[in-house]
Amino acid sequence: MKQEGHLAELAALAAMALTVLFSVLGFSGNCNEVRGAVLRLHVIANSDSAADQALKLQVRDAILKQSGALFAASQTKAQAEQTVRDALPALTKTAQGVVAAKGFPYAVHAELTQSAFPTRTYGNVTLPAGTYDALRVTLGSGNGHNWWCVMFPPLCLPAASETAALEDVLSGDALALVEENPKFELRFWLVEQWEALQRRWREK
Repeated sequence: MKQEGHLAELAALAAMALTVLFSVLGFSGNCNEVRGAVLRLHVIANSDSAADQALKLQVRDAILKQSGALFAASQTKAQAEQTVRDALPALTKTAQGVVAAKGFPYAVHAELTQSAFPTRTYGNVTLPAGTYDALRVTLGSGNGHNWWCVMFPPLCLPAASETAALEDVLSGDALALVEENPKFELRFWLVEQWEALQRRWREK
């Protein structure tokens, strides 16, 4: 009888573990949907000096102001990405203009790339950690703290009212994921750990 009770406990624990696993895997799928629908902005300072950090924010403001007009008609992430590709020379020139006007000799490098981001909350929206497509603007050596936000849908830039919103690009489950923080804080953490483990396996 004691052995049967022990086996029953093990079976219950195994069932619980499977339930948690399937829940996390489903949650991970929703996280992947979010990453695939979002375009981020990543501005990296030359260093952590007060002057370089202030410069980073000034470049950020100029990029956001310019991007608000650029994205006025973007309804999909693909359109937003193409807009960024087409505008890279102009965006780089804008950033370089700010750097030069402030008297810094730094080069500016702007590219559409993939960047790793931690879990981040913007107002009432929380985006899961992971690799996102992003406009990355690097100032000088790029050794300073960075700043990031969401360019599409435009959570951090002034954009025309017809521009797509989160509810236009995410399914109901994915939208609930990003809007119901802090309910999902544990699962955000579990997904971060799971994906970090997968990256380590791939790198071996």
